[in-house]
Amino acid sequence: MGAATILNAVATWKGSAFGIGLKTTAEVELDHSAKVRGEIPGIDSNLVVRCVELVLEKFGIEHGGVVRTRSEIPVASGLKSSSVAANAAVLATLDAIGDEMDLIESAKIGVAAAREAGVTITGALDDALASMLGGVVVTDNREMKLLKREELESDVLLLVPERKLFSKDTDIRRSRLIAPLAELAFDLAMRGDYGRAMTLNGFLYCGALGLPTKPLLFALENGAWGTSLSGTGPSYAALIDADKMETLESAWNNFGGRVIKTKVNNNPASIGRGV
Repeated sequence: MGAATILNAVATWKGSAFGIGLKTTAEVELDHSAKVRGEIPGIDSNLVVRCVELVLEKFGIEHGGVVRTRSEIPVASGLKSSSVAANAAVLATLDAIGDEMDLIESAKIGVAAAREAGVTITGALDDALASMLGGVVVTDNREMKLLKREELESDVLLLVPERKLFSKDTDIRRSRLIAPLAELAFDLAMRGDYGRAMTLNGFLYCGALGLPTKPLLFALENGAWGTSLSGTGPSYAALIDADKMETLESAWNNFGGRVIKTKVNNNPASIGRGV
């Protein structure tokens, strides 16, 4: 499943995210060729290929093969498409070899592959675990630890602009300047005050990265109880009650791009069902 941000980990290595109802599926076909190949039209397949390779290496299996993914998640939008694709590829490989792994350890394989592929700054353990476990997670990405996971019931609205922003292009120096305030957002998340943590995160990172805050203000004006830039953008997410979704949807339509209605997804991923 996709995920949206409560706290971006770039400033402090501590992050928080929640699963959303957008899915990615993968299939892996093993053969006796010399290498793993990715068949994903229009998208760099290095990440998912490396995920398959790492799983095979872990189990001592010498095979090549093909990995394919299909996704509902816009690429380079801040909705964790890379983490989700990595998770899906890992689970599909486990399915192909007929073996199992703990979901947290499975997600960490995807994190390792993402670091090797250069598609993440912090390793994005928060994104990977929100996608793999569902619900809300809080993580320490430097220590590679899950600090907290719990379920959250809420409707979610997403604003997905047409432009794309890649995590690897983020201005890390400016993001680290907001670390003291990001620590406050972390404290709020650890206390379960996800709406305020998310909103603080949104204004902090929009300021640091030079992205518009108007979508955040529109969300608050129209009843959202939490809203943020998701990842390093350009998408925005809002936690909102169902009876206020339509009003915010109308407001966000003024910004162009796509507005997507979904919910927090509390269901963990599983082999054969996708992510």
